[in-house]
Amino acid sequence: MAYTLQIGEKAPLFDLIGTDNKTYHIADFEEEVLVIFFTCNHCPYVIGSDETTRKTALKYMPKGVRFIAINSNSKNTYEEDSFPNMVKRMQENNFPWLYLYDESQEVAKAYGALRTPHFFVFNKYRKLIYTGRAIDNPKDSAKATVNDLENALKEHFNYVPISNPITNPIGCNIKWEGKEKHWMPPEACDLV
Repeated sequence: MAYTLQIGEKAPLFDLIGTDNKTYHIADFEEEVLVIFFTCNHCPYVIGSDETTRKTALKYMPKGVRFIAINSNSKNTYEEDSFPNMVKRMQENNFPWLYLYDESQEVAKAYGALRTPHFFVFNKYRKLIYTGRAIDNPKDSAKATVNDLENALKEHFNYVPISNPITNPIGCNIKWEGKEKHWMPPEACDLV
């Protein structure tokens, strides 16, 4: 069995608190498409690509796409990734997505999240249609040449098969509780 969720598999359930202090379940969302992405507060790849992700979100939200960010990083590895700092980051940046906290890291494990950021796109049946990166240079989005996330959404709404449904996420690894900061599960590997 692969570490990361495979194309066509159903979105794993979750029960997570958001920075708005409300608890969310995947069944709460009725939008046509869900973009769930694993992110954090401190990663330079996240910080470097957040505004590109914002543009994509604002472009596709009117078409029925919901963006949901999940922070699974251990606050004991980077205190910046704590829940209070998530709240602060949302207040400062006013991102157009929900920001949920996966303190137990169970959701990251269920999805097989590898890096921050790591995107998972689900259709109306909540089956995975794309996973991987958003752009090919998230640390310096001005140098990006490809937006794989936007391409996948565009193809989905044009009713054509996703031409590149799996890409390798580019970024920092998830910071696992009790592990050194560069540790990754041994069964985790590149997607392509």
